[in-house]
Amino acid sequence: MINPMNCNRFLRFLHDDLALSTDSIAIAQRYSEKNPSQIPMILWQYGLVTLEQLDRIFDWLESA
Repeated sequence: MINPMNCNRFLRFLHDDLALSTDSIAIAQRYSEKNPSQIPMILWQYGLVTLEQLDRIFDWLESA
């Protein structure tokens, strides 16, 4: 679950560790304004991350 405390850390993880562009992250944020926990699935649905990256995202969220 993405809470406000972890949001900045999560966005840094997406950008720094997964090398997602700022634009890709912004798209996911725009489509998930009301529910930030949807960001991983939106990234995947729009083809902005691979299944392997999606697994890494869920692993990061579980450990955060």
